[in-house]
Amino acid sequence: MSNSGAALTVYGMSTSGNCHKVRLLLEQLGTRYDWCEVDSAGGQTRTPEFLAMNPNGKVPLVRRNDGRVLTESNAILFWLAEGTPFLPVDGWQRAQALSWMFFEQYSHEPYIAVARFICGWTPADSPRRTDLPRLRERGHEALSVMEQHLAAHDWFTGPHYGIADIALYAYTSVAEDGGLVLSAYPALQRWLQRVHEQPGFVSMAPPAAEVQARFIASR
Repeated sequence: MSNSGAALTVYGMSTSGNCHKVRLLLEQLGTRYDWCEVDSAGGQTRTPEFLAMNPNGKVPLVRRNDGRVLTESNAILFWLAEGTPFLPVDGWQRAQALSWMFFEQYSHEPYIAVARFICGWTPADSPRRTDLPRLRERGHEALSVMEQHLAAHDWFTGPHYGIADIALYAYTSVAEDGGLVLSAYPALQRWLQRVHEQPGFVSMAPPAAEVQARFIASR
């Protein structure tokens, strides 16, 4: 919910999975925030004004009214979820949730999200498209790890839905945009449906028409 005078401003690109993580948790928490749309793919994170906030030139970014800034999607999730049901109290379960969030950033997002970006945001003759077979292979490896876990557990954040599920949901839900078909992962598909059924759930914004056309052409 975007509200004037809110305590938080979120700088993000609505079609980015990393940014959608933050929006989804804020909506499910019922937190008041202002959303500032940033076209990361169009270079808006490389302006002097944005780089003054985040020299790494990436979204999402959360700015508090006191001027403090927090970057990196999973760090933002952890901070927002502190003291809420979205983060376990038990130390072991918290560590397990963090383990899956590190998995998402190192073994999942670099392949599934990058394949999606190449398919939708690069031209058909881009040399980056030669990377797609390798990215899809590694992406399926990550999905298989998730499938094995979900065959015996409902969630990734301990016994209940929480931030590890949000972190993994974002790019998994749009993996097919990058050519990773999910039909071979029944437990994962059931998990996606459970996430959709959570109170306050919001879907990721669809890409522009020209991006959607590239997704279709890349399949």
